[in-house]
This record gives sequence, C-alpha cells and structure tokens, in this order.
Amino acid sequence: MNSIDKISQAKSKLMLEYPYFGTIASSLNIEVKNDIQSYQNSGDKLYYNNQYIDSVDSEDIEFILASASMHKVLNHQNRNKKSSSKLWQLASDLVVNSMLVSNGLELPIMANYQDRFDKMYVEEVYTILESEMSDEYEEQESQDIVEDLSQDEEFMQQIIQKLERNNSLPKDLEYISPSKTKSINWKDELYRYIESYDKSLYQFFPPNMKYLYMGIYLPSLQSDLLHITIAIDTSSSIDEDLLSLFLSQIESIMQHYPNYKIDLIQADDRVQSYDIFLNGDTLNYEIKGRGATDFRAVFNYIDENIAPPTLLIYFSDGDGIFPKDIPNYDVLWVSNKSIENLAFGDNIVMV
Repeated sequence: MNSIDKISQAKSKLMLEYPYFGTIASSLNIEVKNDIQSYQNSGDKLYYNNQYIDSVDSEDIEFILASASMHKVLNHQNRNKKSSSKLWQLASDLVVNSMLVSNGLELPIMANYQDRFDKMYVEEVYTILESEMSDEYEEQESQDIVEDLSQDEEFMQQIIQKLERNNSLPKDLEYISPSKTKSINWKDELYRYIESYDKSLYQFFPPNMKYLYMGIYLPSLQSDLLHITIAIDTSSSIDEDLLSLFLSQIESIMQHYPNYKIDLIQADDRVQSYDIFLNGDTLNYEIKGRGATDFRAVFNYIDENIAPPTLLIYFSDGDGIFPKDIPNYDVLWVSNKSIENLAFGDNIVMV
C-alpha cells in the first residue's frame, strides 16, 4: 500500500472512530514534501515525507491527521508573535497531543507529550516552558514553518455545531480552544445550522464501495442535495404576521440553495397537508389548519409516511404537546419566543 492509500485509509478510519478529528482532516490540504524528516503542519496544510509515512502504521497516521486537524482548529500559529519559534511550536504540540491522548488516540514514538500540561491553553504551556528553558533555545527560529495560515472560520463553525448536536465533540476542547462568543443574527444562525446538513454529509447506506471488497465498511459521501423536512405550525395561536414570517423564511431557504428537496408539512393538532418542493418550485399553496397544537401529529406522520430526515425544521410558537419519545433525527425549532421546557432538539428564536 503506497503512502496516499495509507493516508486515505487512516482518514476514513479516523472519520468512523473520531468524527470530529476525521471531519476536520477531510478539509486539510495534504502534500508530499520529501525535504522534511517526517511531517509538518502549517495552517490548513499537512506536509509529509513519503518514506516516513511508508514506515509507520495506520494508528500513527491517524494521530498525525488528528494533530494537523487540531492545529488548524486552534489556530495556534496566529495567536502569538513568536509563533514561528521552536518553543511556541513545542507548546502547541504539547497541548494538541495532550488532547488527542485524552480522547484515546495512541501516541506515536517520539511525539511530544507531558501529562503535567493536560487541560492547559497553549499560552499557559508556553509561559511555563519559557521559564524553564534558556534564551538561546528560544531565539532559534524554526526552518520548517511555512507561513500559510489560511482559516475557513465558517466551515469550522459548521462542523462544531453539527458534531456538538451529535455529541461527537472531543474531550477537553473547551480547555484549549478560546471561546469566541458574539451576537449572531437569528437568520444567520438558521443558515449556519442548515449549512451543516448541506456539506460533507456521510451516510452508511449505501456504503462506500471503494473499500467494501477489502472488508472495510466505510461511510459514503452524499451529494450536495439539501434534503430536509420542514413543518409549519398552522394552529390558531399563530397569527397572520407570524405565519407570513415563517413562509418568507421557507421561501428564502428555497432561493438560497440551488439543489434541494423539501418535504413540507402543515399541521395543527393533525397533519393538514404534505407537499414536496424541488429545485425551481415556488411556495404557493393554501394554508390549512387553525385548530389546537399537537406536535405529535407531525412526528407520527414522518414515522409512518416519510423516510426519516437528517433534519426537521419546525416553525412554531412552541405552545403544544410534545412527543414523549425523542426522534432519531435532528430537530430545530424556529420560534418567535424561547420555548420553555423544550423536550428535545435546538431552538432558534426569531429576535
């Protein structure tokens, strides 16, 4: 097996066992660079020596990919003016490797790791190392760092949001990733949420046929079709203004995505209509309902009549009867007020 195949196999295995690391690794630009000894991280790039990759096993390559992924996520290169120094690189490696070890990845021989630095920020580790090492060591500049520090913040945010909903975020991420809290417009939040279902969606049925003959069962990558289910609360508690706002957002979704299939359900205490909208269709139909609100009707209808979606977006005021059982798909409630005692799913408030 050549180095390209070994990296591809390790990346696929990482995706299965550690979805967060594997998803980030899938976005890396990986290139051969035989004038380095082993491998080298630089922003969103991972360089490797062919002979080195040929000499190590799959677990080591998984660790290398996961390490490069976390260096990208944490953006250590841009967090200090001395980011090209060997000391800063060492601090960065110690922080990343500590996290990978805590998540169960096997540490390669000669990798930098000390458990005393567990759950520390890179700045903390750097300060400790600086106090312990000589000025001569700090003044030496690394010759291996390539100043290509590109970051795709939106892509990274989508991955974090998606995997957080699936409880797939790695351990200790909160200790080493500085928080970036900022106010986000609810419409932007809605689109970011949807975007995480529009890109790089992996599924197990059908499997990836490339490796199936080898007995390796891997997920396959879906097309760029956005396929979601949307439910509209048409009960009597939804006034005309709120209903118009719901419909305008659905129209915006249809205009925003060039390739979509939307299963649209109208419901109050029972399902009033079910329609399918495809590329180019216009949102033009009669509103039905105006009774009480029973969310169970929509979930029962999906169970009995529609293939389980990856995402259900439910536009409602949140006042109604929730199902007792949590569905096996993600649910986003878009409402005009915060839904108290939300039974399951996430809630975006239109304020």
